[in-house]
Amino acid sequence: MLRLPVTAGFSLRLGPQVLLCVTTLLWAAVAHSQNTDEVHVAPRNLLDQTIALSPLPTSERGLLLPHAKALHVEVDRVLVPVTVTDGRNRPVLGLERKDFSVFEDERRQEIRDFSAEDAPISIGLVLDLSGSMSNKFVTEREAVEQFFRNANAQDDYCVVTFADKPRVLATSTQSIEDIERRLAAVKPDGQTALLDAIYLAVTHLHSARYERRAILIISDGGDNHSRYRLGEIKSLLQESGVEVYAIGIFDALLFKSFEEFMGKRWLSEITDATGGRTLTATSLEKLPEIAASISREMRTQYLLGYRPSNRARDGKWRKIKVQVTPSPTLQVQAYYKKRYLAPNR
Repeated sequence: MLRLPVTAGFSLRLGPQVLLCVTTLLWAAVAHSQNTDEVHVAPRNLLDQTIALSPLPTSERGLLLPHAKALHVEVDRVLVPVTVTDGRNRPVLGLERKDFSVFEDERRQEIRDFSAEDAPISIGLVLDLSGSMSNKFVTEREAVEQFFRNANAQDDYCVVTFADKPRVLATSTQSIEDIERRLAAVKPDGQTALLDAIYLAVTHLHSARYERRAILIISDGGDNHSRYRLGEIKSLLQESGVEVYAIGIFDALLFKSFEEFMGKRWLSEITDATGGRTLTATSLEKLPEIAASISREMRTQYLLGYRPSNRARDGKWRKIKVQVTPSPTLQVQAYYKKRYLAPNR
């Protein structure tokens, strides 16, 4: 991973031509170092390496993840959660089975299962408490409150906060009121270990109550303090079947640090790999509204199920494409996971 020293208060004050050159060089270097989309992560080995480098208390290690089957419930059935929005980013409701087409490796599949009900899910909230969030923390808490208000009352949660390292703030044993009290008692400080926090959230969701699992990240930057790499976390998420949504709090005109400069791209890569998406809050006032919108969006997904025409158990990645054609006059956007890992036995 590309590492550059970042200090508090550092600002990029470059002319347009110089900034363009620096941007090009940084993106090329990061793309080269992070291009590991096809890496098949062995989570237990990765966790062992992390513990060896920097021991964590047992309460922070979470569970040891085995290789998870992406999107699988049964070996002969693939379930694809799909979010459909209109041109104004609003969920599109009332679609039917006939409005969807599913393809695997360019071959059309028969949709055998179709559901659009508001079923409860297990959610991991990953909240940035690094020093750069000091002036945004009150609004971040308001966003969490709005997320809870718009969620299914039967959802269960774990909350992971992160600065220099991730910590589990609360689990499903706590009530929403207890989670909000715990969050009000913490103080933002330190650097940004986002990727390690995502890993910790995934390990806790592995033993969650519900089959469908999702993560919501709220952060204002990238990562400057994690043991894990971007490619490793993307591959882990693709295998786990956990959907990831993110709210990025970015200044539209000025990036105050390198991690904030790259933060939007990193968050988008993570969410796109899982079938979720990243929404940007260019002003703090919009943050609670965006959190409420994502919460409602999680409740209005369509679930498509099919039996693959390719029955080979070869352990290979297979591409998924979903087409949505509700009507000629309605322009929609579908968000879903683009591939899954076939069983190997």
